[in-house]
Amino acid sequence: MSSVAVVFDRVMQVFGSDDGDVVALENVSFAIEPGEFVSLLGPSGCGKSTLLLALAGLVRCSSGRITIGGRIVDRPYTDLGIVFQEPHLLEWRTVLRNVMLQAELRGLDRARAEAHADALIDRVGLGQFKQRLPHELSGGMRQRAAICRALLHDPPLLLMDEPFGALDALTRDDLNLELQDIWLRSPKTVLFVTHSIGEAVLLSDRVAIMSPRPGRIAEIVSIDLPRPRGLAMRETPSFGAYLRKIRETFTAMGVLRAEPASASS
Repeated sequence: MSSVAVVFDRVMQVFGSDDGDVVALENVSFAIEPGEFVSLLGPSGCGKSTLLLALAGLVRCSSGRITIGGRIVDRPYTDLGIVFQEPHLLEWRTVLRNVMLQAELRGLDRARAEAHADALIDRVGLGQFKQRLPHELSGGMRQRAAICRALLHDPPLLLMDEPFGALDALTRDDLNLELQDIWLRSPKTVLFVTHSIGEAVLLSDRVAIMSPRPGRIAEIVSIDLPRPRGLAMRETPSFGAYLRKIRETFTAMGVLRAEPASASS
């Protein structure tokens, strides 16, 4: 299935509260090209997840508009896959049956869907665990199953809301590489929410940096690094230059403290 273009056009999101209106997003405008991997990077509470949910049609924008493939998002958009920080697997269903839930809800041909589910599960290294229940799996294995479920219907758009944020560093590294491999094999338009600068640089074609609330797009950084990107790339000068550039942007916004001055010799 081909991927799709996404356009955010002056998106505003205001939530009412007992203490007055809270502006979560303010005039957010940027576009994602078909097949592009874009990360949303910003501090907690800046509206990253709200923007992702608005793209899925699960939150209605206060003003502005969002389009997917030229179609205005004004209701829940179903031709996509979503992966959240928590895998949300059904504890009484095996790995295979959790992945197949997508087919059941969408009325897909069972035989074809199960063949695809088997292939996805094998690809992410869970082939020996298809009949295991979620409580028998590690956190990384559960998240792999959730990714398979999101990809079962081969959506053109994949939304990921801090999918690896609750995992240990080694598992997170492994899943970063797994996700990159999946995306390179079958390019989709991806919007990936993260707090990790290194993760965003490793995975993305571009990184959209958001300001503290109200969330705005402060800067968009294009990542011109060859693919596939291995973990060793993080040690290269070019990778380090992107990290410094993004950190400097956050420092200028007051999100990060300035680096301490070097002690004189």
